[in-house]
Amino acid sequence: MSSSAAHQKAAAAAPSEEEAAEHGPFPIEQLQTSGIAALDVKKLKDAGLCTVESVAYSPRKDLLQIKGISEAKVDKIIEAGKFALMVVDSATALYRTDFSGRGELSARQMHLAKFLRSLQKLADEFGVAVVITNQVVAQVDGAAMFAGPQIKPIGGNIIAHASTTRLFLRKGRGEERICKVVSSPCLAEAEARFQISSEGVTDVKD
Repeated sequence: MSSSAAHQKAAAAAPSEEEAAEHGPFPIEQLQTSGIAALDVKKLKDAGLCTVESVAYSPRKDLLQIKGISEAKVDKIIEAGKFALMVVDSATALYRTDFSGRGELSARQMHLAKFLRSLQKLADEFGVAVVITNQVVAQVDGAAMFAGPQIKPIGGNIIAHASTTRLFLRKGRGEERICKVVSSPCLAEAEARFQISSEGVTDVKD
């Protein structure tokens, strides 16, 4: 491969500045767009908070200890740096790639449970909605000879018990996708059909 071709390939693989800005972490200077004064942003940086995420995940009592930041300013900063949604895609991918055998199963499940508890803590403390995706695997056993392989989510009961509402996504005909409510304390079991096109997520066009 020539040096120019390698350079073009590396440039194509590297995320653009626009993509990096879209996905974060976001520089703390972005708080200025929400009305936070540049001087207050500098005080936050001097205290070691250099991203919007670091502010969003800082307890209020820690922000109150920053010199020159009043209680009213702390409330305004928290509101400006607030996140409403956290998406983890996928919650189990790394646990599968680094899993070398059943001898590690217990340790893996314990670590997965700890990770899920940390997500629950973030949701409780900061009012963040947490959405996690999970992978599925075919369960091949004796019954599969007659009924076909059964699909089940990986992670076992730990994932199931940590989730409030569980949705199962599958592919339908053509561009159709189907979302099924598997379990939820507030939603009845039901299915919704949709499709993904150049227009985005839309209703199925019959």
